[in-house]
This record gives sequence, C-alpha cells and structure tokens, in this order.
Amino acid sequence: MARRKTIYEGKAKILYEGPEPGTVIQYFKDDATAFNGEKKAVIAGKGVLNNRISSHLMTKLEAIGIPTHFIRSINMREQLVRRVEIIPIELVVRNIAAGSLCKRLGVPEGEYLRKPLIEYYYKKDELGDPLISEDHIVTFGWADPYELDEMVAMAWRVNDYLNGLFSGIGLKLVDFKLEFGRIWGEHGELYIVLADEISPDNCRLWDEKTGEKLDKDRFRQDLGDVIEGYQYIAERLGLIPEGGIIKGGSINEQLAEKLGQIENELAQRRALQSINPPKPRKA
Repeated sequence: MARRKTIYEGKAKILYEGPEPGTVIQYFKDDATAFNGEKKAVIAGKGVLNNRISSHLMTKLEAIGIPTHFIRSINMREQLVRRVEIIPIELVVRNIAAGSLCKRLGVPEGEYLRKPLIEYYYKKDELGDPLISEDHIVTFGWADPYELDEMVAMAWRVNDYLNGLFSGIGLKLVDFKLEFGRIWGEHGELYIVLADEISPDNCRLWDEKTGEKLDKDRFRQDLGDVIEGYQYIAERLGLIPEGGIIKGGSINEQLAEKLGQIENELAQRRALQSINPPKPRKA
C-alpha cells in the first residue's frame, strides 16, 4: 500500500490526505488521554468503537439537516470526511452538572440544570483549552457573529436530537463537545459544518437506571473497563452484536469488518468545494 501523507496527528485521531481533492481520511487511534495529557493509555479497540459510533451519529444528524464533514466509513478504523478549516472553538453543551463545571462552580455532580448550558473553550492544547466568552471569540477573530450564531443554533438542534435518541435507549446525555469547520460551496457560499467526532470520548453518557458512567470518565476516574462502557453504548445503538466485538483486549477483526460500512448519502450529494474561497467570476 502506498505511503499516505499525514496532515495532522492529534491525541485520538490521525488525518491523512484523502483519495479525492477536498477529502481527508480520519483514522481513530486507541490512545486515551486525560487531564491535558497527564494521564495516558492505549485501550485496544477504542478507536474501532468510536469510528462506528461517530459515523452513525453524524449520519443521523445529517438526516435532520445538520451539515457534517462525514462522508462514509472506509473500514473499521477509518472514515472519509470533507477537508474543512477548523474553527478553533469547542462548544460544550451541558444538560446535567459534571466534570469541570462542578469543580469551577461547586455544583453537585448529577444536578439537572434549569436549562441546557453552552460554554465556549479556545481550542489550544498548550493553554489547556481555556474557557472563553462570546466577546473573546469575536474580538480575536476566531469566528464572526454570523458563524457563532450558526454554531450555537446547530448545537441546540444536536442537543435536542441526541437527548431523544439516547433517552430512547436508556441513556442520559449529560454533556458533549462539538467542533465546527468552514468550507465553501461551488457558488461561493460559505458553509459551517459539524466536524471532528461524536463518541463516548467527547460525550458523557450515564445509564438511566443505574447511573453508571459509560464514557471516557471510566478512564479519567478509574471506574472500570473502558471498552465495556463503549461497547454497551454501541450495542444499545444497534451498531454491534450483543456480546460485543472486543474481548480481553482482542478485537474480532473478522466480525468487525462484517458489520458493514456507514454512508452519508446526503453529505455526498452536497456541492462543497474547498476550504479556500473561490475567486470572483469575471463579468
């Protein structure tokens, strides 16, 4: 196989140059990190589950009108996505108090918020992804007011949809993180699209009956087998067979490859062109 050009490598994913102009291959690693990289581990199969869960959720969101960068899954660890210019802002949507919100404000973990809350974080690892305001975003030019309004509107819709989806399979959506990117259309129009991933790595999901944490907090807080939690979510979503595809740190690759690929037909039909604005047409 020809050597692929690496565009970017992060804590949980690697981006490779895609097979077509304007595309990228997103590879899901098994690496796990917490507390700004202070805690690290390799968890066999995590990337496989995150790839499948994120592919499924991105496709579901596209179907309700949320434009995404996801095109199709390629294999059990990789997916084809649009190349976008990432906006350096993380939007965190909170429904129930957990994580840093509790530490900063002394709110008891598990307390339902009077209404969902959106927080903004500057996407900068070396600064620890600091909490910022809308004024910071606009003042420093990370996004203009129109883009910010678009991201917030999409975040509310994502929250409404995912709350219903997860509630239907017995899970509480505590909070989650979203990232967005810019891309230009064939007629010079600018699109803001949902990017990165939606998986147990960046969603807090608790069992409605038992309160068991099934997400990355299992790794952060040493709560038990991380894969067990992730597989439970994938099983509830109907993405893997009951009993899972990973046991004792070993992936049943034959079974994983038979699960079938996920395609986002709506995204494939959208005429998105480039991360660079098109040149004005001559009269």
